[in-house]
Amino acid sequence: MAVEAATAVQEFFTDVGLFVFGIDISTEELVNRYFDTLFPLVYNHLINPGLTDISLEYSECIRMSQRDISPFGNVPKIVMGQMGRSLLSSRTFLQALNLGIEVINTTDHLEFSKDCSRALLRMQYCPHCQGMTLSKPCMGYCLNVIRGCLANMAEIDLHWRRYIQSLEELSSAMHGTYDIEHVLLNFHSLVNDALTQASINGPKVTEQVNKICGHPVRKPTLSPGYSDQNKDNQGMKMSARDNEETLANRRK
Repeated sequence: MAVEAATAVQEFFTDVGLFVFGIDISTEELVNRYFDTLFPLVYNHLINPGLTDISLEYSECIRMSQRDISPFGNVPKIVMGQMGRSLLSSRTFLQALNLGIEVINTTDHLEFSKDCSRALLRMQYCPHCQGMTLSKPCMGYCLNVIRGCLANMAEIDLHWRRYIQSLEELSSAMHGTYDIEHVLLNFHSLVNDALTQASINGPKVTEQVNKICGHPVRKPTLSPGYSDQNKDNQGMKMSARDNEETLANRRK
């Protein structure tokens, strides 16, 4: 069962990654999609272990009935709650970081005015003219020059401070119960709870599946007698064909 469920697990974590990077998919849908895919495997291997050879159509019916039957109890809703909050916070944090990078890249390539260039030149090299090559400008003078150069950018200072504060608050909220790492590492224990719940509800789940999908439809198989008869018929056809070829050669 673990081998068969590997694909569903891979698809689930792929969906999680796509959600964090901003793809338009809800956490409810990606969680439901995982448990939809898991249900036929659980039904065949855990609830009714003898149904490993059911048809693809019947397996698909089981998959589509998961949301109506709720074989895993309230576990999917618990997963949705934890995933929804942690993944949304992570996606928002990542989008905010990308926005900050764009702002930094934009301001990093701003051109200074001529007055700013002259002030920087005066601050840096005027002591050299007096032979004081090791003298550095005082802190107050340096700050005044820099403030003058960045005067046009002062209007974004308040917004930038609020942005940094929001990032810090969001980062703090991402720790603890809804930390994405904690939620994802704890996911397997919730899946175990879901399997236990499905096993406990086994008889009731089987009854509901039979009502929705009917009784199990197995894959068509050839009986040994039919297979032997088919081989005999093929042998008779080959013998007749050989005889025809022999008679044709004789006529020649």
